[in-house]
Amino acid sequence: MALIDPGHPFFRPLWRRVLVVGLALGWALVEAATGSPGWAVMFGAAGIYAALALFGRPKDADRD
Repeated sequence: MALIDPGHPFFRPLWRRVLVVGLALGWALVEAATGSPGWAVMFGAAGIYAALALFGRPKDADRD
């Protein structure tokens, strides 16, 4: 079971996928700017994971 399921109906609109990735990466920048590198790395990794899960992989429906 994946942490983020790109086939879930919640992620069908593009703006929701962009918002999830943008919030995580944006919060990573906030944490880095306030001097919390550990949290910045954690949120940066979550944002990158979300971007790969939502935009970087083919959908499961296309597979046989």
